[in-house]
Amino acid sequence: MRTAICPGSFDPVTLGHLDIINRSRKVFDKTIVAVLVNPEKHTMFTVDERIGLLKRCTEGMEDVEVVGFEGLLADYARQRGVTAIVKGLRALSDFEYEFQQALTNKKLNPELETMFLTTSAENMFLSSSIVKQIASFGGDISNFVPECILEDIKARISEGGK
Repeated sequence: MRTAICPGSFDPVTLGHLDIINRSRKVFDKTIVAVLVNPEKHTMFTVDERIGLLKRCTEGMEDVEVVGFEGLLADYARQRGVTAIVKGLRALSDFEYEFQQALTNKKLNPELETMFLTTSAENMFLSSSIVKQIASFGGDISNFVPECILEDIKARISEGGK
C-alpha cells in the first residue's frame, strides 16, 4: 500500500488544504493528515480541536487518517513505515522553505521522499493566517474554508481567538 503524509498546522483547515489532501488521494492509496505541534506558532485551535475539525472535513474519505504528532516528521514517517511526504506550494516563497525541509527530512530519513503539489489557482493566495485575519475583522471567509467548520471558526474569533 502506498501511503503519504500531508503534514501541517491546519489552523484552521482551508479549502487549499483540502485540495492538496484530495489530490494526494489520487496518487496514494492512503493519506495520513498529520497535525503537528509547532511551539513557534501561536494557534487559534488546540491540536485536538484541529484534529477534530479535519476529521469532520474528511468525513467519508476512508483512505484518509487524521492524526496528531510531536517531534520530527522524518522520525514519525519512519515509525509509520511511510516513505512519502506531500506538501502544497502556493508561491516561490513557499518553495524555498519547503525545499530546505525536504532536504533535511531526506538527510534524517534517507527513505523519505517529498512530493510538491502546486496549489490550484483559486487557492494560490490562501493561507490559514489570511483566513484568521479576515475573520478577525468580520470579513466573509465562507469561500476560503469548508462549510462544515465555518461556524467553529466564527465562534472562536468571537471568543477572541481562544
